[in-house]
Amino acid sequence: MASETEASLAIACGASAVGLVAAMPSGPGPIPGALIARIARTVPGPVHTFLLTSRRLPREIAAHQQEVGTTAVQIVDRLESGSHDDIRALIPGVKLVQVVHVTGMEAVDEAVRLAPCVDALLLDSGRPDLAVKELGGTGRRHDWAVSRRIRDAVDVPVFLAGGLRADNVREAIAIVAPFGLDVCSGVRTAGKLDEGKLHGFMNAAGVEMAPVRYSMFA
Repeated sequence: MASETEASLAIACGASAVGLVAAMPSGPGPIPGALIARIARTVPGPVHTFLLTSRRLPREIAAHQQEVGTTAVQIVDRLESGSHDDIRALIPGVKLVQVVHVTGMEAVDEAVRLAPCVDALLLDSGRPDLAVKELGGTGRRHDWAVSRRIRDAVDVPVFLAGGLRADNVREAIAIVAPFGLDVCSGVRTAGKLDEGKLHGFMNAAGVEMAPVRYSMFA
């Protein structure tokens, strides 16, 4: 989300969470911390606010969340040191979502190892191995068969991201059966949230166009 208006539109269309992207090494969508905090304050309680952070040290990740006040942290890269328990101790009550970039079958082992440490996993199509890391916003789909293997192997909610659009979301749901969907580029035109594309995506995904009245982590 890039503004309070975009967040309100997404929620009105049935979103149960909104993503707020902080500084990244590459990709679209980062917004300043002050704007993240402002948007987060406007979001109604049942809807979660996800801070997308590329920080890799527990103390830095916790400090980042405390700066902006989101209800969840989406960690888009691997931790450099420390553990998710260290983060949880610093920001108790904040949901931790770890991104696993599905570049091959090795992602299954990574996901199984990380799942007991977090509240949810998010499967995306980044390339953290590149010199300039891709940590999201690629608009690319990955091998959904691998994502299904992950979904079947772990006991925490699994979100699916990466190249989702109105014309492929039903296929994605059928193959992966994820807990939730994370969409960005598939509902934007020239970088702006496109109401028509958003309605089309939500309709294709089977989401009712009404404010969310539940907490996804309840």
